[in-house]
Amino acid sequence: MIRARLLNLLFPPKCVLCQKVLEPQETDLCHSCRTDSPECAGLHKSFSFLDSWTAVWYYEDPARSSILRYKFSNARHYAACYGRLLAMKLQERFPEGFDCIAWVPVSRLRRFRRGYDQVELLACAVGKELGIKPARLLKKIRHNPPQSGISGQAQRRANVLGAYKAINREQIAGKRI
Repeated sequence: MIRARLLNLLFPPKCVLCQKVLEPQETDLCHSCRTDSPECAGLHKSFSFLDSWTAVWYYEDPARSSILRYKFSNARHYAACYGRLLAMKLQERFPEGFDCIAWVPVSRLRRFRRGYDQVELLACAVGKELGIKPARLLKKIRHNPPQSGISGQAQRRANVLGAYKAINREQIAGKRI
């Protein structure tokens, strides 16, 4: 308890979006970001490879900067906050729940360079909140260039084509993942 107080004094918790020091009654997000950050409705765009999807925020600042810190600046502690928020959003949008939680893994090279797989951390945080242990259902079989450097839907799709393989197809057949 003394150690936690000392750490909070030396490194006060900050809002994961704007990085403002949090007030004692705040958790993860400051009041301003909690109330003013535009939530993602996420229902207007469809994809041929999935039935539905959701996100907490649109990929624009300050959420974009927060996600980039999480991925590239070792802010892996953001996973707990993102997991709580995404789990709440998933429970609202999909009250029937899920059979399984999975993630799309990064390549071994990216994991080595970054020191962690940010999507796996997020899956674990969401799973903890929902009481579902994440399952590794995909394997990355080919290192490909980052999607962030590619524009155009066709080029982005071609970039990931053949990069992943289902580990156990029977495990995912007919499941809500």
